[in-house]
Amino acid sequence: MVLPEIRLLQAAITLAEELHFSRAAGRLHIEQSTLSRRILELEGQLGIKLFDRNHQMVELTEAGSKFVEEARKAELHIERAVTSAKAASRGTDEVLNFGKSPNTDPYLVSMILATRLPLFPGLRIKVWSNYSHELVRGLMAGSLDLAVTTGVPENGKLSCLKLAENPFYIAMSSDDPLSGSKRVALRDMQGRNWVMFSRHVNPHLYDMIQRYASVAGVDATDLHHVSSPEEAVPLIFEDKGLAFLNRTGAWRIAQHGITMRPLAEEGLRLVTNLTVRSDTKSRLIGEVVKATARKLDALRRPVQQRLSLSA
Repeated sequence: MVLPEIRLLQAAITLAEELHFSRAAGRLHIEQSTLSRRILELEGQLGIKLFDRNHQMVELTEAGSKFVEEARKAELHIERAVTSAKAASRGTDEVLNFGKSPNTDPYLVSMILATRLPLFPGLRIKVWSNYSHELVRGLMAGSLDLAVTTGVPENGKLSCLKLAENPFYIAMSSDDPLSGSKRVALRDMQGRNWVMFSRHVNPHLYDMIQRYASVAGVDATDLHHVSSPEEAVPLIFEDKGLAFLNRTGAWRIAQHGITMRPLAEEGLRLVTNLTVRSDTKSRLIGEVVKATARKLDALRRPVQQRLSLSA
């Protein structure tokens, strides 16, 4: 059996993510016609139809969905093999593949990246950025060693060290009627325009918000989807939108007429974890997790107040 070239795998993976030939071709920096030829070549080699497409739409077939899922793992393993080989050629003792989301609190990332382990003086940390549910896939596939994830459902195959827990924040115009409240409840958002991260950014959190809103009997007048906090800014100003963001994202845009308030619903919390595979036997990974736990304990430990000594 002849295995497909990496360029063909990348073509299928990117098209599966975009479901749009022009956007996928742009990401790959190739012509749309070249992308079409690569998909046809791949399907010809496999003897399987991976995509249903016409002039209006592109959809994965069931076989295509299975293929792309495994192709992602193969691509990650190839990238890891190249990284490990380059590290070895430079004399680096260990390479730690660390995943984080574009929306992860930078402080948490820097805290982990600053970890120094006496047992591994030549440690090099390779950082991979992706959405949290994709980071979990990387952990399960073995292409990532550990990752900072947010809003990921419990999984018996994963072990988690809680780094932080925060509410959602609702970003709004500073002159919005809700800006006078200390906290915002979902019922306060009835009949307003909502701005949310697209479902592909974090399916679990997206569905959780929708579920809570349904139980509360709350509906948005209109729902806008974005991929970054910055994309929410014009929707807040022009459409009087209320944007669901994490604390870091809300702070990024909380200026020039935008303010933020915590969401009151206690069940809608954003839990951020340092996540590893439960079955890992790597001493390196274990040492990183223990070092991170020690840092957290030090940060959370109350500072003992000094008492003045009388003469």
